[in-house]
Amino acid sequence: MKTITTTEQFNELIAGDQKVLVKFYAGWCPDCTRMNMFIDPIIEEYSQYAWYELNRDELPEIAEKYDVMGIPSLLIFQNGEKLAHLHSANAKTPQQVTEFLAAQQ
Repeated sequence: MKTITTTEQFNELIAGDQKVLVKFYAGWCPDCTRMNMFIDPIIEEYSQYAWYELNRDELPEIAEKYDVMGIPSLLIFQNGEKLAHLHSANAKTPQQVTEFLAAQQ
């Protein structure tokens, strides 16, 4: 998973035709660390997405714009629009993440 470090990079990535999945996280977040432990096989299974991560504390204006109130949150973008949002309360297990992604097909 590549890291988004600037607002310009984020805007450029989400503007394209390809579906982009962005994981919002923070370094101090225990649930984010837990997600990192199970996310790799899910990334492989759902390779139709370009996977990125964004530190909410480094780019708070993006998190605010897209209503990311809790972390980790997974957001899917395409053509500059948010298509789907898995909120942190529902992103605690591999099953919750895969059910969310399966529903987007």
